[in-house]
Amino acid sequence: MKVRGERECRECGARWSYYETGSVECPDCGSLKSVGVDDRTAHTDAPATLDLSPHRARFGDARGTLPEEGVDDLKADLREYARKRGFIRGGELLPLDDAYLAARELLEAIDLYDRLRDPTDRDREYLLALLAGADDGDRPATEAVPESLREARGMATVRAVDEYRTDLLSFLDELEGVAGLEEVDDTTDADASIPTVSVAGDDPLSRIAPARALLERLRDRTKRAEALTGDVPPADADALVDAADALGEYVRTGDETALDRARSLIADTET
Repeated sequence: MKVRGERECRECGARWSYYETGSVECPDCGSLKSVGVDDRTAHTDAPATLDLSPHRARFGDARGTLPEEGVDDLKADLREYARKRGFIRGGELLPLDDAYLAARELLEAIDLYDRLRDPTDRDREYLLALLAGADDGDRPATEAVPESLREARGMATVRAVDEYRTDLLSFLDELEGVAGLEEVDDTTDADASIPTVSVAGDDPLSRIAPARALLERLRDRTKRAEALTGDVPPADADALVDAADALGEYVRTGDETALDRARSLIADTET
C-alpha cells in the first residue's frame, strides 16, 4: 500500500510517524482526526516487536514433548509478528532480516518437534536455542540443525523467501513506474508525479530486468523445497535466504557483486 508517513493531528497539532506507530490515532491526545503531510510512499512493514521472554520462562525446563499449556500462545505470538512484518518501509526496501527468519523457523520447529515420537537431546537443544535467540534474530548455525528437524529450516525458508520475493517484485513495479514520471503533464494527478520508492546509486531502472530474472529462478527453487515439505539440506535452505537478501541489496544499491553473489547462490542449489 501507499501511505503518507508523517501525520499531523487536526485537534492538537502534534506530529508523528505512521511508520513507527502504524496508527492514525494521535499519540498525544488520542484523536483519530489526522492528516498526512508528506508524499505517499510504498509501505508494507507494520511496527512489530517480538518478545519471547514469557515463553522462555514457561518452556525452559521442558523435557520430551512440549507442555500443551502455552504452546498455542507462543505460536499465536509468532504468527502475529510474521503477519505484521513486511519489507518495504517508507519507500525503502529492507533486508530479509534475521528476526523474521528466526520467528518463522521457530514456528515451524514447534510443530515439527511436537510430532517427533522420541525427541533427542539435540532436538530439544535446537528448539530451545531458537526460543532463546529468535527475538534477537539468532538462529542455530547451519550445521547445528538436527536431521530430524531440518524441515523446519526448509519450510521457514520457503515462507520467508516467498514473502520477501512478493515485496521485492512490488518494489520493482514501483521502481519501474519512476520511468514514466518524466512524461507527466499539468493534467496528471499530483500524487502520480512523485516517486513512491527510492534507491541509492545511478541508473536504478537497469536493475529491474536482472533482478526479475533471478527472482524467477529463486521462485523455482523455493517451489521445489516446498514440494519436499522443506526436506532439503540446511545449507541449501540458507543459500536461498542469502540469495534473496543479496538480490535485495542489488536493487537497493546497484552493487553488481551482490547480483553475482545471488546468481552464484541460486546456481549452487540447482546442482
